[in-house]
Amino acid sequence: MGISPWQLLILLVIVVLLFGTKRLRNLGSDLGNAVKGFKKSMGDEADGKDKDDDSLQHKEEHDDKSDSDKTGKS
Repeated sequence: MGISPWQLLILLVIVVLLFGTKRLRNLGSDLGNAVKGFKKSMGDEADGKDKDDDSLQHKEEHDDKSDSDKTGKS
């Protein structure tokens, strides 16, 4: 006993009558902008993490070269 398409249609009509199409359109737009902002911030966080990993790897390589220079000069 699920929800039939007729019941969904009646529910949709009631929601449109209660809130109006303009308010529903604004709500959809706001929700879309929130999702875009969330995705962008998640992407920025992942990019920042990648950059941190790259700089850490570069630092480790530089430290390894410094250590080998020290042992080579001694």
